[in-house]
Amino acid sequence: MEAARPPPTAGKFVVVGGGIAGVTCAEQCIVTEDGNQHVYKKLCLCAGAKPKLICEGNPYVLGIRDTDSAQEFQKQLTKAKRIMIIGNGGIALELVYEIEGCEVIWAIKDKAIGNTFFDAGAAEFLTSKLIAEKSEAKIAHKRTRYTTEGRKKEARSKSKADNVGSALGPDWHEGLNLKGTKEFSHKIHLETMCEVKKIYLQDEFRILKKKSFTFPRDHKSVTADTEMWPVYVELTNEKIYGCDFIVSATGVTPNVEPFLHGNSFDLGEDGGLKVDDHMHTSLPDIYAAGDICTTSWQLSPVWQQMRLWTQARQMGWYAAKCMAAASSGDSIDMDFSFELFAHVTKFFNYKVVLLGKYNAQGLGSDHELMLRCTKGREYIKVVMQNGRMMGAVLIGETDLEETFENLILNQMNLSSYGEDLLDPNIDIEDYFD
Repeated sequence: MEAARPPPTAGKFVVVGGGIAGVTCAEQCIVTEDGNQHVYKKLCLCAGAKPKLICEGNPYVLGIRDTDSAQEFQKQLTKAKRIMIIGNGGIALELVYEIEGCEVIWAIKDKAIGNTFFDAGAAEFLTSKLIAEKSEAKIAHKRTRYTTEGRKKEARSKSKADNVGSALGPDWHEGLNLKGTKEFSHKIHLETMCEVKKIYLQDEFRILKKKSFTFPRDHKSVTADTEMWPVYVELTNEKIYGCDFIVSATGVTPNVEPFLHGNSFDLGEDGGLKVDDHMHTSLPDIYAAGDICTTSWQLSPVWQQMRLWTQARQMGWYAAKCMAAASSGDSIDMDFSFELFAHVTKFFNYKVVLLGKYNAQGLGSDHELMLRCTKGREYIKVVMQNGRMMGAVLIGETDLEETFENLILNQMNLSSYGEDLLDPNIDIEDYFD
């Protein structure tokens, strides 16, 4: 006989991250995995996204998307001599630079690193830093830090093993010791324009009598590897490498599955829950924010959705305001954070600022690029269309982000300024005081 469920608890607003067994929209009730029921008046789904693993169910393939998987990665790394990283997004970019004491083979399907964020010029600027020894002090970023200390043990003891932890925010690796078993700083080998063809476990690899390569010491010598590894990766360029484990960093998919059974949510092309300009889904009184949702309103010309921590936070704040306004019958304007895409992060110990249509997304061929690069110091790219600034990439301590934000938002015609916009001998702020 099935045990009776505890009586439902009532709440005005309910925010859901994970650990949900189901949502009954008709009764405005959610059921958690421990059997508890919660009645809501307004519900916000914030369950994030899950990594797209290159191979499901393989114990040597690890995806990193939340605090629990990041800690598992650190644990595995302490025993590793060599790992492979597959993917070219933010997680991969951070890992390849931060890992020490372990050989890293990085395989990407693109011609250059960081294809999600950078053009070929910026990628070349960063690549020189990747292969250099890490000797400089790390730059500091002042940010609000969010912790869940005091509740971690309780939450983990109640959750299932395959549940996701809390999402990774900026500087997620700062508290982790990302060091393998070796004494050297870091060794990176990059394989471009290739993908994973097949993954072999050690026994299968031995039976098939395959041969793998050693870690390349230079670009000329390629020798057979006599060491046996727990797992092997065959790439589409026909190269095979053995390693201790594989990091799958090939993107994410919205974590909508727990909420779809019995409910008819409208989904976007990328599988996220469609939300309108008030973060409301297609179902009454249910909102969504962050990686789980897909924006379906008319976007600003210089904003686009990307599944990043900064946008998830902005969406969460805005969704809370929308829920409160709807409950009280008040109107609310679109939050200003959706007017201009702006993302600040750190790659290879450089401050990186991405603004607007930083890679000319959606502009077609009708645009111009302006560049300024000082090797080892800064890389600045500006995207112009019809004399107006549409986006920018700022790498290094450029101090231009505030000025460029205003120029993109104001859509001022800058044709008359020409190349003075990026002249390092001219203080551009003097033009627009």
